[in-house]
Parts: sequence; C-alpha cells; structure tokens
Amino acid sequence: MIKKFLISVILIIPILFGCSDKFDISQLGDYHGTGNAGGDTVYVHLNPDWGGFNNPKAILIGHEPFIYVCDTDNDRIVMLNTAGTVLGTLGIKKPIAIAEDYRLNLIVSAQVDINSITYSAVYKIDLFAVNHIIANATKKLILPRIEDIDFHPNVTYSAVTAFYDNSYDVARTGTNNTSIYDPDNAILRFQYINPDSDSFLGNVHDIDALSSGLITANGINCMTSFSKKNIDFIATFDKGVENETAFKAQWFQHYETITSEGYRSAFNPADGLAFVKPNRFGAPTGSCIDPSGNIYIADGDPGKDSVFKFSPFGDELQSFGGPTVFSKPAGVAFFDQTLYVLDSQKNMIRRFILSTDLGQ
Repeated sequence: MIKKFLISVILIIPILFGCSDKFDISQLGDYHGTGNAGGDTVYVHLNPDWGGFNNPKAILIGHEPFIYVCDTDNDRIVMLNTAGTVLGTLGIKKPIAIAEDYRLNLIVSAQVDINSITYSAVYKIDLFAVNHIIANATKKLILPRIEDIDFHPNVTYSAVTAFYDNSYDVARTGTNNTSIYDPDNAILRFQYINPDSDSFLGNVHDIDALSSGLITANGINCMTSFSKKNIDFIATFDKGVENETAFKAQWFQHYETITSEGYRSAFNPADGLAFVKPNRFGAPTGSCIDPSGNIYIADGDPGKDSVFKFSPFGDELQSFGGPTVFSKPAGVAFFDQTLYVLDSQKNMIRRFILSTDLGQ
C-alpha cells in the first residue's frame, strides 16, 4: 500500500523499458536532430524494421517480456515477441496508451461507445487468465464511470502507468478546469484490491491543472514509471495546449516528510541540466527508462524527429535522429541493450543498439 499518500478522495471503488546501418556523429550540446550525439559512440540500426501498423501511438515491453503496440488506426493492440513475430491481436477502439502491472494486466487508454456516443476510456486486460492468448482476453472497463460521463464528458484519458505494488495512475486532460477539487486536467490513482476489483483513490493531490511550469497535469500525454519500489514517473506533455509548459518532459519524484507528502521535480532548472532546459523538447509523446536508469524521450516535433537520452542525473547522453531517420517517433522502449522506436508516420518499429554494445 502507498502509505498516507495525500489525495482528494472521491470514491472507493512492465518492465518498461513503452547487416546494419550507422548514422553520422554530431557533438553533444545543442542537438539539432542530425544524427548521433556523444563522442565516438553511434547508434546502429538493426534490420529489418517491423511494419504493418497504422498510425501507432504507443509501445511497451512488458514483464514477460512481450512487446505491445497501440495500433491506433487499426483499432487493436498488437502483441509480438522480441524476434518481431506477431503473437496475436486484440480489437479495441483507438488505443493510445498502454501499461502493464506486475500481475500481467494491461492497462489501456482507448475509446468506448456508450449509447451511440464515443468517450475516452481506460480498460484493464487480464492476460494471465487467458495464458497470454491476447485474442481471448476480456476487456474490463475502468473509466469512464457514470459520474465521469456526467461531469467530465469531453476528457481524454491520455496516459497510464503502473507501479511496483500494482497501483496505477491515469492522466486525464480536458478544457474544463474551473473546479479546484476536480478539474479535467488531473492524475487519477487506482489501487489493486483483488483480480476482480480496484479501488479508485482519487485525484493525486497538489498537481496543478493549468501550470506552465513543473509538476503540472496540463497536457500529459505519456507516463512511465520506474522499475523500483517507488511511485516516481516520467511524464511528457502536449504541444499547443492552453498555457503549455516549457518543460515538456518532467520527472515527478515522490517525497515524504514528517508533515507532508507529494511530488516535486527531480531536477531544478537553475542547475542547468539538459533534461529541464526550457523548450528543450518540441512535441514529445513517449518515454522509457533502461535498467541503468537512463531516460529516453521520443520527440515527434517536425524540427526534431529524434530520440533523446539522459542519464539518471539529467545530463544528455547519446541523442540521435532527425527527419532522415524518423518521421514522428511516437514511442520508445528498451530491452536487452536494444532500443525500440515506434515511428508513427512510417508505421513501423525501428530497432537500434549502441555501437559500444555490439558483440556483448
């Protein structure tokens, strides 16, 4: 259980890591998306690319490990093994975000039709119960609830992430943010109770709905938890929302003192770290964390089209990409020294390995 976490109580109801070509090397610093950054280290492209998707929005490598792709415009989740073989699919309307808890439940943000009206939705999918035959899995609707349809009819459940204790968070975004207690822009927390039931704990406390700074719920489009016994996560943020933040990737670091508990930024912009440099990112939509704690951000902004890599201390490492490499990378995942990049306009997964890791 999460001890004495401060929330606004409303109702009690993976490991992410979502013959070759080499790219040119460029120097670390103000990266302009023209290749690699980081001395003599290069990213090596592993052939072949894996295609067959249609505007995919998110990628996850689960705890099994299997690869899951939100194949958005094909209205399905695609499950693959690490050799790229498709193991199965599950029909689901417009999936855009995906996570997996340690009981091998997928948590998916998608859409649902209720009384001929389409709403944003969150589903829980128990893969263990069907021996990972994903086509046989049942989709359990978590959101929206009746009260959500009444009070938050036009929101998007834009991101999901799961923690070590099988609790999970859902980012909700929308335009009605007049309420101090329950604005559209919020992070909702759920706690696992048993295979048939989760408890809705409420909105995570003290997350600003419209801030353009740090620790905000304004425009979250991806959340990635750490594979540790904590409830920290990396969030990325939409471009073009009202009062958009200048810090479009943030580390929400959980803290607890004698008198208070909540989230703060793991990095201070005043320290000059690349991760929290204002406007460092254009339009990031995906992130992952490797076993060493390095953070990867997929930035699909047309001026960048890149993947950025940062150390656990916020320093930029081997970033790479550009329009000759990617066309709107939407998600990124890491497993066994390999970086998987989901290219949403090329409709494929592209794989890369650092040259220093070849032959290991």
